[in-house]
Amino acid sequence: MKHIKIHKEGRVILLGLILLIFVINLWVYIGSSNVVFAINIIISAGLLIFFTYFFRNPARVFEIDDPSLVVAPADGTVVVIEPTEENEYFGDKRIQVSIFMSVFNVHANWYPIAGKVIKTAHHNGNHMAAYLPKSSTENERSTIVIETPAKTQILVRQIAGALARRIVTYAQAGKQCHLNEQLGFIKFGSRVDLFLPLGTEIFVEYGDKTTGNETIIARLNE
Repeated sequence: MKHIKIHKEGRVILLGLILLIFVINLWVYIGSSNVVFAINIIISAGLLIFFTYFFRNPARVFEIDDPSLVVAPADGTVVVIEPTEENEYFGDKRIQVSIFMSVFNVHANWYPIAGKVIKTAHHNGNHMAAYLPKSSTENERSTIVIETPAKTQILVRQIAGALARRIVTYAQAGKQCHLNEQLGFIKFGSRVDLFLPLGTEIFVEYGDKTTGNETIIARLNE
């Protein structure tokens, strides 16, 4: 069985939640009936289980040594595969592959390829549903551009959703990045876009489920 830890982004939240639950249950125990206290215990247990599950951080190791492979940066469902004009950085047409993450998915994000981080940028924006096409350019988002050793560049975009209110990005310009390394975390429902060069061989289809740092998304034409 794979060992699963609590992600560092959720530890303070879980500690705060445990303290809050303890105080509320103590207050209910002192001032209410046994029935109300029992109902409160059940609700509290459900909340604690959900948040613990949400902030899980499974250990995953991608062992295939092929620098041309693009690995899924996130758990979720493929909601977009299409040629798209990418105007923030490239200014030309790229193949966009988007993965929508529900609140039940692991929300850690991994580097999809090894190489060097060329650029990072954070943009404030809306918080519309992350599965909508406009969320890629209008929602709060972070952009990470990575260059492979063969000088191919891809763009990864972390996008906040209707519930997400914080995008955490560990990537920094100039950093050497590797597979099996996390680039960030998005708190609650969200989405991750990949913009790949035209001619890239895509291995997933619309509606496919992905596992971050495990599912092979594509092969770069290097």
